[in-house]
Amino acid sequence: MTESNLATNTPAPCDYVVFTEFDGGEGVLVDLNTKKYYQLNETAMLVWRALEKRKSRGEITEEMIALYDVTAEHANSSVERLLQKFMSYKLVRSS
Repeated sequence: MTESNLATNTPAPCDYVVFTEFDGGEGVLVDLNTKKYYQLNETAMLVWRALEKRKSRGEITEEMIALYDVTAEHANSSVERLLQKFMSYKLVRSS
């Protein structure tokens, strides 16, 4: 996959990753293959839920702008950073 494809394609959650949301705006991802878990803050949860709904990167960025008082640049940067982290931990796959 080329870098331009990474910028436009939105990854999808892997089937072996389970998401649990807790009261208080936090959640956890559990990788059933590695038995590792990852704590998510409110922003990361927004991105994960959007991925589960197959939203595009642009739609995720727009949702972040609507919910938080951030610029489009900041929201886009946050979404890209989180997607890269999810990919590096193999929690998502290319769609």
